[in-house]
Amino acid sequence: MQPPNPLFPLLFLFLSLSPSSSSSTTTTTTTTEPTLPSDAVSLLSFKSNADLNNKLLYFLNEPYDYCTWQGVKCSQNNVIHFILQNLFLNGTFSPNSLTRLTHLRVLSLRNNSLFGPIPDLSSLYKLRILLLDHNHFSGSIPVQLNLLNRVVSIRLDFNSLNGSVPVINVPGLKIFNVSENRLTGPVPFTPTLSRFDATSFSGNPGLCGEIVHKACDSRSGFFNGDGDSSNGDGSGSGSSSSAAPLESQQSQGIVVVNSAPAKKKRGAKTNGLVLGCSVVIAILVASVVVAVVLVNKKKRSFLRKEEREKAIVEEEAVSETVNGNGNDVVEVEAVTKMRSGRLVFCCGEVQEYTLEQLMRASAEVLGRGSVGTTYKAVVESKLIMTVKRFDGGKTAATSGEDFEKQMEIVGMLRHPNLVPVRAYFQAKGERLVIFDYQPNGSLFNLVHGSRSARAKPLHWTSCLKIAEDVAHGLAYIHQASSLIHGNLKSSNVLLGVDFEACITDYGLSLFADSSLTEEDPNSTAYKAPETRKSSGRASAKSDVYSFGVLLLELLTGKHPSKHPFLMPADLQDWVRAMRDDDGSEDNWLEMLTEVASICSATSPEQRPAMWQVLKMIQGIKESVAMEDDTENRLS
Repeated sequence: MQPPNPLFPLLFLFLSLSPSSSSSTTTTTTTTEPTLPSDAVSLLSFKSNADLNNKLLYFLNEPYDYCTWQGVKCSQNNVIHFILQNLFLNGTFSPNSLTRLTHLRVLSLRNNSLFGPIPDLSSLYKLRILLLDHNHFSGSIPVQLNLLNRVVSIRLDFNSLNGSVPVINVPGLKIFNVSENRLTGPVPFTPTLSRFDATSFSGNPGLCGEIVHKACDSRSGFFNGDGDSSNGDGSGSGSSSSAAPLESQQSQGIVVVNSAPAKKKRGAKTNGLVLGCSVVIAILVASVVVAVVLVNKKKRSFLRKEEREKAIVEEEAVSETVNGNGNDVVEVEAVTKMRSGRLVFCCGEVQEYTLEQLMRASAEVLGRGSVGTTYKAVVESKLIMTVKRFDGGKTAATSGEDFEKQMEIVGMLRHPNLVPVRAYFQAKGERLVIFDYQPNGSLFNLVHGSRSARAKPLHWTSCLKIAEDVAHGLAYIHQASSLIHGNLKSSNVLLGVDFEACITDYGLSLFADSSLTEEDPNSTAYKAPETRKSSGRASAKSDVYSFGVLLLELLTGKHPSKHPFLMPADLQDWVRAMRDDDGSEDNWLEMLTEVASICSATSPEQRPAMWQVLKMIQGIKESVAMEDDTENRLS
């Protein structure tokens, strides 16, 4: 058993801080002028942007008059219901208005004339009913709806929303409707969305997928099978030019090929040539169909042409050996060893695809980093996976035997907050690692990708959940193996089907190109001071440092390269200033900031172990749960 960390007394003192202590600090700094209740400010801010025709008569004579305003219901002076229906409100839904009503449970703005985008509502973590239907909202559906884990009803129908349907997987969701919009693309088949029928998505002709009973157009591969795929640009330029004059479409499994209009016109010029042109067109159609079949057979690959041909020849040789010596146990074992030396399935995984199927998978680039290029690959049009491809130059210093030993250890790790490694492959100059595909993108995209410069960071409850997930995964890596992550950052934290945070690329830092890391100031900011020297080696304590930087990134919404070097007392003020919160949750925010500060201590000896960090976060979570229980009993 590991000895207790000397920082734990500080933690217990930290957890014992009462809400009154932080609120008193806030009061002393704002006594110079009277301030309105935060809920009143939120409602007035909403009115100023959404009620351009001044239909809402909101006046504040007494501090809590807002609880008597039209559509407002309060509990203990906190707004819990805001219902403005059928009022023909004309304006926008400001992102910095109702999103501050953190006790809100019901929000209904249906049947008005509101326009513009729907803001990020993830801060309304107690929200149960969201009704925004029959308005003129435009833009995309916020992916952060998945963070509303208490919501039971979402109505966004009869608007002008565009883009795709995000992955929604909220277990308690009973009503969901996005019909009569301008949505396009496949409808994600998640456990939650699969409970709703096609009527929830009707009136969106561009949608496809199993739920709406409409097949999606298939895509060709992103790797040119006839050339070098090392550039990984995913341009998809390998389609046959002979197929250009024809337009094909699929209907109920039947491929219908229509000749190009230009040829039809030429064939119709002279009645005497109709029969001859028809024969020519028929021949051309047949030729093109054959060409399309040949092109489809020659799918693009993860491997270069010579490696692909060599691997397929060896795979066929293996098959012949097995068929010819089915009763020879020694021969079969030798063949199995030969095969597993090329495509290895980890941790007893069932082989769901062959090497040839993997190489012929269609793929698109998801991103490039110091470890390699990451692709979303689709095998046989049904099995989706993530494939990380290492460039031969980056891994040349690591022998094939060392690579296999490392991947054997990595492939044994299984935890709900780790993206599992399913298989790996290596050939001369080529190495692939196959992970499960995570549908909701990365934490980096959640924090930075879809937010404008003035957008608020994630709500602190979302920060707490994500921090706990990442701490769970990282603590497991440290305790269950001799591995470290070595490259923890927000782009290496992916969001699973239930929006759980899952760590990826663990144990792969041995194969990273350090020159690419040094070019990226954000990646450098994650690195612990002792690892920034050329001779410095990463350790479990350097992972803890990276976790501290990641937690500050969550709390502030700022890229790591923008984090100033501050003393712990000043760090609290900086985090609070970046969030621009109303101060109602200062005590919890201070606790999370304190954990980040302890983790990112300059000296590795002063940092706690990852299992201790997890205990700190779980202690904060338990305190929050106790307060929620008390509030529920009083309400």
